[in-house]
Order: sequence, then structure tokens, then C-alpha cells
Amino acid sequence: MTKFAIDFGTAVTKIYQLGSANGVVLAEATCVTVDKLTGEIKGFGNEAKKVLGKTAETNVIFPVYEGEIVNEELAAELLGYFLGKTGKKRGTEVMFCVPCGCSRESRNKYLRVSGRAGLSKVTFTEVPYLAALGMGVPVSESNPAFSVDIGAGKTSLAAFSLDGIIAGLNMNVGGNNMDVHIIDHIAQTYNLKIGLSTAEKLKNTVGSLIPHDHQSTVVQGRDITTGKPRQVVVYSDDIVRPISGYINTIVEYAELILRKLPEEVSANMCRSGIYLTGGVCEMPGLGDYVAERLQMDAHVADDPQMAAVLGGGRVLGNPALLSKLQMQ
Repeated sequence: MTKFAIDFGTAVTKIYQLGSANGVVLAEATCVTVDKLTGEIKGFGNEAKKVLGKTAETNVIFPVYEGEIVNEELAAELLGYFLGKTGKKRGTEVMFCVPCGCSRESRNKYLRVSGRAGLSKVTFTEVPYLAALGMGVPVSESNPAFSVDIGAGKTSLAAFSLDGIIAGLNMNVGGNNMDVHIIDHIAQTYNLKIGLSTAEKLKNTVGSLIPHDHQSTVVQGRDITTGKPRQVVVYSDDIVRPISGYINTIVEYAELILRKLPEEVSANMCRSGIYLTGGVCEMPGLGDYVAERLQMDAHVADDPQMAAVLGGGRVLGNPALLSKLQMQ
């Protein structure tokens, strides 16, 4: 039987195939292009994202928003396309990586989408477990861990052991929020209107939480006053405010979780620190920034965006662990 772990993310879908030489067999944008007049699907994944904001004939639709499936029909078409690229066969077993505390209603959406995509055996495991396991964190019943996964649409925070989640929550805060805030910030600071793709590229190119970082890039957009094309040079320091604002919010909620923990668990967290995963954690200086504000060690995954799905692969390969961690 073919077994997959799937992180059906707001921005990027990652698929891990158990037994594959490479492990992760797919990582593509979670989006679809649809003809505005006919409703016909024109493209999937990375090819679809390439036309974002560049064509008047098609809409680029993201069927997963803030970690929730919001368009089941397109989500099923996209999932089926992705699985087809992996060479899915009959009898496929899939485990979805889902946000902390994923509701039954949300899981039912996954089940309906999976059924449309031709899947029959589906399980769910929460991201905080998977992200830590994907980093190689030694989690056990007696060794709890604190994991924060910052994705494009959601952030999952939890302190947990293999006995269960001790305290955790989900936030509709992630990299996409930063992109929107960067658009507003560039408009206010430079009188320049930029699009979502440009804001994302700007964040990924010069976004940094290293103090006084002076990386720079040229940004092109439309002058708000004249309506004419214009370009400006933007430095890391210029966009630190819209980025740090969201990280500060995440830190505040992490502090709330830490305050709820029993004394012995808190002592363990002080020794082991916090584990950071998710695509946003690739940003330079983020680990040190979080560590300074929480006054505890912060460990960033070697490959933050892939940590959860890598953990999913590890769980899939251990039936006893899967039985213990999967949501009932």
C-alpha cells in the first residue's frame, strides 16, 4: 500500500511518500487558475501561481485559506492533480498534517475532498507533534516539547508530550498577513502600490529580524499619485515593522501558553527551549528575535517549511506512533 503524509498548506502543499528515496515527492503552490467567463480550470500549482496578478482572463484561487479548506470542489481537483503527479495507485493511505485542535467540521471537509480525489483511507495528526518530530526532537511521555509552526495562513503553538497536548492553540496569523501589511507599509512609506507577489518576494528577499540589517532590493510598482510605473530601493530595515508586529503577536500567545503549564513542565521547557518551524522561520534572525523576547533558547529547523511533512513521514513509518498521535 502506498502511504502519503500531506501538508495541504495555505500557500504550499507538501507530500511525503513513505518508502520513496527522496521522501518529499512534491512541493507546489496551493492554487488553481480558473477562466473568469467559463469557470474552466486552466492550471494548477506552481504554473497557476505564475499568473497571479498578471492576467485579466483568469482568477487565481487558493482553495485553502488560513489553514481551512474554503473551496471543496477546487481543493479536490487540486489534490487529485498533485496525487496524480506522484503516481498515486489504488489502496493509497493518506495522513493529513492539520493545525492544532483541528475541529471535526474541518476534518469532515478534508474527508469530503479526499473522497472526491479518490482516497478512502484518511487519518489526521496535528502539526505541533509532526513539526517537532520532523526536527528530530526527542519527544516522549516524560519529555515534553514546545513547538511553534508559523505557516502562510496559520500558526500552531503547543506544549505537548506523547501523552497529548498540554496547552495549545491556533492563530489566523502567518506569512500572508505579513505580505498584506508590507503592501500597506510600502504604500504609506514610498507612495507606491505593489501586489501580493511583489510583497511576498520582498519579504523573502530582504525580510530580516537581524538588527540594522542593510540588505536591499529594487521594488517596482505603481505610483499612487501619478498612476505611472515607478521603482524604489527597499532595505531590510524599511520593512522590519510590518514583520516584527506579527512575530510579536505570536510571541505574546506563546507566553500565554507558557504561563498555563504545570511547574515541572515549565522547568523542562526552560531547559529544552522552543522549536520553530514553518516557512516564515527561514527569515534571518527570527530565532534569535524570539529567543530574546521569551528569554529561552529557540531552535529553528534546518528546513522549516518541510519539518511538519517530514515528521508526517516519520509517523507514517511507525504504526504504533501513528496510533498514538492520530486524531480520533
